[in-house]
Amino acid sequence: MRRGLRRAVAAVALAALAVLTTSCGQDDAATPSSTPSGYAGMKQKVDAAESAAAAADSDATSDADR
Repeated sequence: MRRGLRRAVAAVALAALAVLTTSCGQDDAATPSSTPSGYAGMKQKVDAAESAAAAADSDATSDADR
C-alpha cells in the first residue's frame, strides 16, 4: 500500500511541477522580441557610424587623389 501512495504523491508532484514550469515560462516581459527604450536612437547612431566607416574605407581605397 505504501508503494502505491508514494507513486501517487510522485505523480501529483510531477504534475504540479509541469504546471508551474509552463505557466511561469510565459512571461511576456521577458521575451527576446521586446526592445529597450532608446533602441531606435541607438540603431540610428550605429547605422550612421557604419555608413561613415564605409565612406572612409571607400575613400581610402579610391584612386581619385593619387
